[in-house]
Amino acid sequence: MTTQRARRRAPRGPYVLDTRELGRRPGSLRRVETTIIQPSDFGTELVRVPTGAAVELDLRLESVMEGVLVSGVVTVPLVGECGRCLDEVSDSASVEILELFYYPERAVETEDEDDTSVLVDDHVDLEPVVRDAVVLSLPLSPVCRPDCAGLCVDCGGRLDDLGPDHSHTQQDPRWAALSGLAEAPATTDNKEKD
Repeated sequence: MTTQRARRRAPRGPYVLDTRELGRRPGSLRRVETTIIQPSDFGTELVRVPTGAAVELDLRLESVMEGVLVSGVVTVPLVGECGRCLDEVSDSASVEILELFYYPERAVETEDEDDTSVLVDDHVDLEPVVRDAVVLSLPLSPVCRPDCAGLCVDCGGRLDDLGPDHSHTQQDPRWAALSGLAEAPATTDNKEKD
């Protein structure tokens, strides 16, 4: 018993590339160098690719027996917050992508259909591939600069702005009773004996 995939409609969006010009001749190659406008932001809580950012694609589309192999470099601008001092951070990242988009009749059957990328009406949708590659390359805790000192745990001020002599005198509540003993006058119960 063979299972046929439901016919999908051609995807739309800035990450969708038409492969009809490439044809189905193995070895055919087409370069794509373009800049697209990011339709929605993606990333982590601290760093992300913002909506409206200019994303640069430098790709090769190559026809192979099973489908179309897409490889190349994607460069994205990043914005976010420093993981130490919460100042704004802006940077860029370049990630390599490599993904095989199968022809519908050559698609590999898997338990999870999301693991297999398939051409839909000779179009490839690179958005999930780019999003996965970029998000996996993002730093877990971005910093505004490598030697950022962060925030004071007591007052919340930036330690770089407060200076090296910044401190707070706090007493550990577990020792509070003992501090009263140190401040009390010493009494002696010495009686002189005759």
